[in-house]
Amino acid sequence: MRMRTDGPVRTRVEGGVLEVTLDRPKANAIDLATSRIMGEVFRDFRDDPDLRVAILRAAGDKFFCPGWDLKAAAAGDAVDGDYGVGGFGGLQDLPNLNKPVVAAVQGICCGGGLELALSCDLILASETATFALPEIRSGTVADAASIKLPKRIPYHVAMDLLLTGRWFDAAEAHRWGLVREVCAPADLMAKAWDLARLLESGPPLVYAAIKEVVREAEALRFHDALHRITRRHFPTVDRLYASEDHAEGARAFAEKRDPVWKGR
Repeated sequence: MRMRTDGPVRTRVEGGVLEVTLDRPKANAIDLATSRIMGEVFRDFRDDPDLRVAILRAAGDKFFCPGWDLKAAAAGDAVDGDYGVGGFGGLQDLPNLNKPVVAAVQGICCGGGLELALSCDLILASETATFALPEIRSGTVADAASIKLPKRIPYHVAMDLLLTGRWFDAAEAHRWGLVREVCAPADLMAKAWDLARLLESGPPLVYAAIKEVVREAEALRFHDALHRITRRHFPTVDRLYASEDHAEGARAFAEKRDPVWKGR
C-alpha cells in the first residue's frame, strides 16, 4: 500500500503491522476529506495480503478524537456528506474488514471519536484518556454508539452514558470491559505494538473467520449461525478449512512445535 508521511493521516509499516496516525491539529477532529482518506487507508490495509494488523492512534497527547469537525460543518461540510468507502473515520462501515485493528487512545475520546474506537477490535487506553457521548447535549443521536455500546457493556451502563452524555475515565472504561488495558502514557504505544505483534504472529485465516462470524452472527439466531459455520457457508470459514494453515495447525500440535502460519 502507498505510505502517507504527511497530511491529516500518516502511515508506517513494520513487518505485517500498519500504524495509522490521525493528525489534524489541534483536536484531531474529522472532516469529510479526512474521513475519505482514512477509508482509503483502511481499504488498502484490508486488501494488502502482506498486512495483518493495524494500530489506530492520534498525534499529540491531549486529544484522541472528538469526532466530527464542527468548524468544518459550520463552513459547509455536510454532516450527511460523502464520508468515503469506510463510512465515518474509514472504519465504521468498511465491508469485509477481516483483520484485527487495535486502537491506542490517549486524551479526549468523545462523540464520533469514541464511535471510531468502538469500530476497532481491541482498545488500549492511556491513564489520561477520558470518554463521553455528548451528542445528547446538542440534540443529536450518537447513532453508531447507540447500536454498538449496549452490545459491548451492560445495558444500563450504556444507557446511562448515552442518555446523560457524562464523562468517564479510563479506569471506568476498563471496569466495564470497554478497554483491554489501561497504560501509563509513556507506555501506551509500546503496549499497542506488543499486542499488534502478538496478533501478527497468529493465524490470519482464523482471525478472518472470527471477524466474519462475529459480524454476521449479530443478525442470526444461534443455531442458524452455528449451522452456517459447520456447513462452511461463511467464505472465510470455508477458505480456512481448505487451507494449508488448517493442516499446519494440526500438524504442529502433533509434532509439539509452534505452527508456521502462511495465510494460505
